[in-house]
Amino acid sequence: MDLILWRHAEAEDGDDNLPDHKRRLSARGEKQAKQVARWLHRHLPHKRKVLVSPAERTQQTAHALELPYEVEPRLGLGASVADVLSVAGWPHHSGAVLVIGHQPTLGRVAAQLLGGTEADWTIKKGAVWWFARRVRDGERRTVLRAVLNPDFA
Repeated sequence: MDLILWRHAEAEDGDDNLPDHKRRLSARGEKQAKQVARWLHRHLPHKRKVLVSPAERTQQTAHALELPYEVEPRLGLGASVADVLSVAGWPHHSGAVLVIGHQPTLGRVAAQLLGGTEADWTIKKGAVWWFARRVRDGERRTVLRAVLNPDFA
């Protein structure tokens, strides 16, 4: 299984009158989303599922990919590591699952997958962390296949 974590691109600053889940991408964020989406188009396997937080900025990020996606309420603001891994089907889903979500959750998922325990790791806005679950020599292993920041897409 491949699990790809994509943090939403840069969003506009919030204000007191706008709920956090309604914040939209900034102009820079729209550009970041398009850059990373081009890279993902070249590398995503054909057998894939795209799951997105219900927040406006994550759906805008997903829209840049121009692929079908499912809005998953359990990936919203405040989601837990267990929520992300459960909705993704980690590690037993066949194929790839792309999750578009938020900090600090995605950083905590990355720490859990690589270090075996939750920690507050930072994933840059618009960045992708791509994990794979493999069996080698009878052992199950989590492999970090790629990390891509929008500046390098």
